[in-house]
Amino acid sequence: MLTLQDITYTHPNGDLLFADLNLSINKHDKIALIGNNGQGKSTLLKILAGSLSPQHGLVKSDVKPYYMPQIFGQFNAYSIAEALQVDQKLNALHEVLDGRLTDENLTILNDDWTIEDRCEAALLYWGLDGLDLNQKMGTLSGGQQTKVFLAGLKVHQPQLVLLDEPTNHLDAKSRKMLLNELTTTKSTLVVVSHDRSLLNTLDTIYELHNSTVTAYGGNYDFYAAQQKIAQHAYHQELRNKEKQLRKARETAREAVERQQKLDARGKKKQEKAGLPTIVMNTLKNNAEKSTAKVKGVHTEKLNSLTQDLSQLRSALPDLDKMKMAFDQSSLHNGKALIKINELNFTYGIEMLWKKPLNFQLYSGDRIALKGGNGTGKTTLIKMILGLFHPTMGSIVAANFRSIYIDQDYSIIDQQVTVYEQAQQYNNGALQEHEIKIRLNRFLFTKEEWDKPCWALSGGEKMRLILCLLTISNQAPDLIVLDEPTNNLDLHSIEILTSAITAYEGTLLVVSHDDYFLEQIDIENAIVLD
Repeated sequence: MLTLQDITYTHPNGDLLFADLNLSINKHDKIALIGNNGQGKSTLLKILAGSLSPQHGLVKSDVKPYYMPQIFGQFNAYSIAEALQVDQKLNALHEVLDGRLTDENLTILNDDWTIEDRCEAALLYWGLDGLDLNQKMGTLSGGQQTKVFLAGLKVHQPQLVLLDEPTNHLDAKSRKMLLNELTTTKSTLVVVSHDRSLLNTLDTIYELHNSTVTAYGGNYDFYAAQQKIAQHAYHQELRNKEKQLRKARETAREAVERQQKLDARGKKKQEKAGLPTIVMNTLKNNAEKSTAKVKGVHTEKLNSLTQDLSQLRSALPDLDKMKMAFDQSSLHNGKALIKINELNFTYGIEMLWKKPLNFQLYSGDRIALKGGNGTGKTTLIKMILGLFHPTMGSIVAANFRSIYIDQDYSIIDQQVTVYEQAQQYNNGALQEHEIKIRLNRFLFTKEEWDKPCWALSGGEKMRLILCLLTISNQAPDLIVLDEPTNNLDLHSIEILTSAITAYEGTLLVVSHDDYFLEQIDIENAIVLD
């Protein structure tokens, strides 16, 4: 159905993204394309869609794909009809219905007399029935824009579908609808996503890494299991190599000691025999050469083992390199942190929630805050943190330290460097070299210490925040996460999951990612409507 042969793509600045890449997609395949940020997943999807041309290689396709991009800003000036690529057909249909039965209109319409009905039905299916097809995309929310492009699946009913992060901005209900669509569709699918629930609906995982695509014949859980097997084998190889090095060092030491003892005994015999000085010097030189030769043989072997071990350690998975040594909250579990009584808030004249909120948050709780888009999750968080004041009801808060990690990573100062940001959280008077050791643990090497924070990716900003928490000697009693997995690749999500799982304080999380919530041991949920 679609084949890439020897594809090479170079960024406009000259940086090579991938070279000689090959990929085949067959009819009815359901493929997930995964890989760390920067590997070129979105670029590869654009090449598959035909919207981007490689510098070298061949793209062969039997059908026209339906492509949904990750970022929609370029469509803000488009109408919904234009974004769905149905504007010309709709115009032709209306002109024909108005009596302008021209050959041009009939050619454009191509007997697709139900196009308008399909558009309206598709928008209705995704809860967008109040929208006009002439409405500009820029007037819609992120969730609505995503749903418009998903509605295109029902409008066009394509044979080949290319989706780039389709769950971005979708609430829990819409995500479930999308998963059902992907499970039941007969279309061929290629999906770039970090949503593990979505990835589990697909048949094959393709991992893009260093210009190579590796196929795993199963869903994400199968892929994760294969990765664990590979990691176990890797760690076993590492342990074996460490054992070999210890044994080699011991053998080398014993061999040198043996040779030295032999040399000493030989010297005593020679002295007793009263050999001439010239002969003694010759024998001494020979003994030294023998000892040097023994040392040389073992040194060569030790150097080889040390080099192998160094290479293995440098390739350690990032999770093994990072030390998630959070200081823990000093508050005892069960202490009441927040008491909310008959709480509500107004934007304009209407109350935000149909029923006032009543609940308590205790130290050690791990709570998910759930609700559809527009149900006031972020507003409630800001009231809990004292940033907003309720219109009615009350919030009684104990004295506790909190950190709020929002979708924009606003706690990071965009104008300073990575190292300067780390120093801002150094309230324990750590020495400069200690700060740099912490940064290295979280994969910020010497070359990145002077990098401005505004230039960091979402995953890098999340890593930096986790690093800051280990630098600060004042552990937060409450961590609030607002859609933390948005815009993170799978690798960054694993890092975040590992860190949050190790945290023993109080956790309040807004997330539509049920897979993530399960992994970080969320105990209860507050549902807003």
